[in-house]
Amino acid sequence: MGTEYWNGAEAAHRRVMMKAAGYSDEDIRKKPHIGVPNSYMSGSPGSAHLRQIAEAVKEGIWAAGGVPVEFGIPATCGNIANGAEELKYEQVGRDIVAMSVEFVTRVHNFDGLVMIASCDNIIAGCYLAAMRLDIPSMIVTGGSMQPGQYCGKTVVEADLDSARFSGVGEEELMEMEDSVCPSFGACPSMGTANTMQMLGEVLNLVLPGTSTIPASDNAKLRRAREAGKYAVRLVKEGRKPSELITKEVLMNAIMFDMAVAGSTNAVLHILSYAYELGIKLTLNDFEKYAKEIHCINAVVPSGPYTVVDFHYAGGVMNVMKMLESKLFTDVPTMYGSTWKELLSKVKPQENKVIHSLERPLFEEPGLKILRGNLSPNGAIVRPTAVYDEVKYMKGKAKVFDGDRAAFEAISSGKIVPGDIIVIRYEGCKGAPGMKELMLSIDALIGLGLHKSVGLISDARFSGFNYGAIIGHVSPEAYDGGTIALVKDGDEIVIDIPNGEVNLLVSDEELEKRRENWVCPPLKEEKGCLNIFARMCRPAEEGGAMQPWDLDAKFH
Repeated sequence: MGTEYWNGAEAAHRRVMMKAAGYSDEDIRKKPHIGVPNSYMSGSPGSAHLRQIAEAVKEGIWAAGGVPVEFGIPATCGNIANGAEELKYEQVGRDIVAMSVEFVTRVHNFDGLVMIASCDNIIAGCYLAAMRLDIPSMIVTGGSMQPGQYCGKTVVEADLDSARFSGVGEEELMEMEDSVCPSFGACPSMGTANTMQMLGEVLNLVLPGTSTIPASDNAKLRRAREAGKYAVRLVKEGRKPSELITKEVLMNAIMFDMAVAGSTNAVLHILSYAYELGIKLTLNDFEKYAKEIHCINAVVPSGPYTVVDFHYAGGVMNVMKMLESKLFTDVPTMYGSTWKELLSKVKPQENKVIHSLERPLFEEPGLKILRGNLSPNGAIVRPTAVYDEVKYMKGKAKVFDGDRAAFEAISSGKIVPGDIIVIRYEGCKGAPGMKELMLSIDALIGLGLHKSVGLISDARFSGFNYGAIIGHVSPEAYDGGTIALVKDGDEIVIDIPNGEVNLLVSDEELEKRRENWVCPPLKEEKGCLNIFARMCRPAEEGGAMQPWDLDAKFH
């Protein structure tokens, strides 16, 4: 890459294409070419405003002496598919986004990238692309939406889902629909979208202090322009993700996620990033910091506040300042300084939204790894969103091969307090795509069963959800994990304080069941879901399409 790629007689065919697209000879030959992948999509509030942000980014690139080349990348809104079978595409979307950016960038030989994204697996895929391509890269986030106001109460999109199952009439539901999402931006709770936006700052891929600027705040445009300018500097200085994202930086990301009670999906993403970079990282690293870092963030569902409140309470930099004594601070930042130097300029602001480590919101972490014979390779729970009544449960299993079947049982009254629902064949290979269990969990919450019923699955769940919900059970059912052998009536113990989830069935009985177990055929015979199922790593390794062998290269 570089200007030599665009000069000389052999580059005439390249230059003519750029000239035909409206770029001048001087721009083509002498300036760094910056790709601007834009996840604009008009069908979602999280992405429908990104054209304006992209224009600001491009203005900044031009002003700093670079040449911006904008192109589109896939974008979806997970809420569109909530409750539908198509939700299983979302996890696969992370890898499709990364491949899309990789494809265009390699063909056009960009010197650097400024990606624009807001939501869930789209922004996660952009980070993955930056690490895979390893050229100077930045991401500009779309920010958070404003919370809604309904009947004098602050509401977010997840409140609409709960109301739907709680018997609210259609007329009232329509009124709520008009209120819960009043602006552009990502849904303002600690779901995957905002979790990943925040983590961009920690991962040195988003300008510090900018990730959570609300979409409605015009500071978003000013900082987007600044990001465009800074991207040109990154290119000229040659600072690449592999230099800025060390193992210690990933450890900082884990600590941050624990402190803010971020989405459990962040575990999948951080693990896949480590694998992409050739860094050895496992669920053991998450377990280690779960014992040290308690939740200090009072954003929904761990508290009453929104991400908009979080931003004006000091945002990511305030949380990092609170964590300073635990963090690896000698690691680099985007600015070329260390995090120690950057945080020396930050004044801690302990407030109602962001607490200090000494006075945490909860005496437990935002995420926890559970192990036991039901999930020997690990499972995940968000303790801060689990009620005390169900932090320890011993109950009989009610087993379902899929989210829809469990939802129908819940809706028809077949699930009662004390039950432990087991939903399987919804993991990376079983779904395929590792579905989010929005149907079943929303029904539990709407019917008031989330304080008396447990749920265990090899699937994922949304950052909006709360209750005794244990996901990412590994090995998954499709791979013959113990969860595939559970029968109705088996006793299960969920012990969140001690980090255990166990099936009270003897090893001898489980071995008999395993002899009779037959792996079902893949649910998808062709297309990207079939490819994903055949190529993905297990959940405890990030669940991404990364079939290459990096074991010898881990450092």
